[in-house]
Amino acid sequence: MWNEPYLETCCRSALHRLKLSGHDGRPAHVPDAPCLNRLSHMGLARSEENDRFILTGAGDARHRTEILKLPA
Repeated sequence: MWNEPYLETCCRSALHRLKLSGHDGRPAHVPDAPCLNRLSHMGLARSEENDRFILTGAGDARHRTEILKLPA
């Protein structure tokens, strides 16, 4: 049974770009900032003091299952 909130295509792309950015994260002032904010509200990302978004553990797990299609 699916019990996670749905991610729009644009937010799935933002999640993947966030994963690719590694420990440096993504700047807060990029075109996909609305999706990064949405991911942050869902607990999949967090906003750092230096105006950058970083992937959380939950975001990493969601990336594995939704983007990479790996088992949970």
